[in-house]
Amino acid sequence: MAKITYVEHSGTEHVVEVANGLTVMEGARDNNIPGIEADCGGACACSTCHVYVDPAWTEKLTPMDDMEEDMLDFAFEPDPARSRLTCQIKVTDALDGLRVQMPEKQI
Repeated sequence: MAKITYVEHSGTEHVVEVANGLTVMEGARDNNIPGIEADCGGACACSTCHVYVDPAWTEKLTPMDDMEEDMLDFAFEPDPARSRLTCQIKVTDALDGLRVQMPEKQI
């Protein structure tokens, strides 16, 4: 289990425990975190679970695959260095302390 901090665009923080094996998106959905819509349910077929990963964590995550990279082209103001889709980040104990910030809006 990992404690993940979800930061709304306004700065409001939500710290939740997410079980190993779930995705960061599922952790947000299951805990009613505003700002992550997850319209496709985690199929990497939209960009509505886009976040900016805290710079201290970008190198600790598994690299994104081509599909995720393509979907980020549709996200609101993607940052090449920090943007990720939360449906593609699998939770493990190694992610304890992860911080992600939501964009101003999801598109």
